[in-house]
Amino acid sequence: MPREEAKQMSKTTTLEEFRASLRATGGYETADANRAPRRAKPGAITTFRFSMGVAHVFPMCAILEPIGRLNTDVWAHLCFKSIQIAERLGMKVMLEGWKNREAYDGPVMYLCNHMSTLETIMLPPILLTYGPFNVVAKASLNHLPFLENAAAHMGMIPIGRKSPREDLVNILRMGTERIKAGNSFLIFPQGSREKVFSRKVYSSIGAKLAEKAGCPIVPIAVDTRCQPCRPKGLFKDFGPVDTSIDVRCACGPVIPLGKSKTMHEASFDWIAGKLEEWGLPVER
Repeated sequence: MPREEAKQMSKTTTLEEFRASLRATGGYETADANRAPRRAKPGAITTFRFSMGVAHVFPMCAILEPIGRLNTDVWAHLCFKSIQIAERLGMKVMLEGWKNREAYDGPVMYLCNHMSTLETIMLPPILLTYGPFNVVAKASLNHLPFLENAAAHMGMIPIGRKSPREDLVNILRMGTERIKAGNSFLIFPQGSREKVFSRKVYSSIGAKLAEKAGCPIVPIAVDTRCQPCRPKGLFKDFGPVDTSIDVRCACGPVIPLGKSKTMHEASFDWIAGKLEEWGLPVER
């Protein structure tokens, strides 16, 4: 690696700098001085480096939880490595619209489109900037060694996806409890990762929970195409990385508490509009 590139990489943004930018401006954009001067070439090495930067949170949580050293601040720093590795590989990370969240004091229901594994790791350090939150996650995480307690400690609510009705009941019950206790809540209404944002698979469960718990919705749009999933295989969550694609995350306006159908439609329309603005495919 060239010496100048290594020097540039040492200036990668810290979580504290990142959050200061969000608080002050409502957004963030990687400065040229805070990323590698050249984008890493696509290939197995780049994919491995990026995947390790994203996935290392899992073994670290498994190690730190049993010895009592895992908390939300540590979790945020571990997850922030996903943003730092993108910058180290020469990509830009761009956030916008977070003054919308700053302006509302209280728990909210975050609804976000789902494209890849990246947003599930990238969002915690962003959302924790505005207070505690819980998230719905795949129950399969609980089958990974030592991760069940860590996932529960970080407020993850597992769903099995085998019984939609049972999942709905559990999410409404547990989600209402968490929100009334002051925690925000994050749901990916698409359920699974999709290349096309479609109304057909945009579940209303988040809007129903928001109505039941009595909180507004904050829609989030992400563009994490830089690492798509593989169609199958042991490492299907970590497909080939394209460093020519930057990472985007936008926060929409607060959608006031109302009927779930109204909030559901409003959140879909905002996310769809933002993705279309970015040139991404949408099925309305």
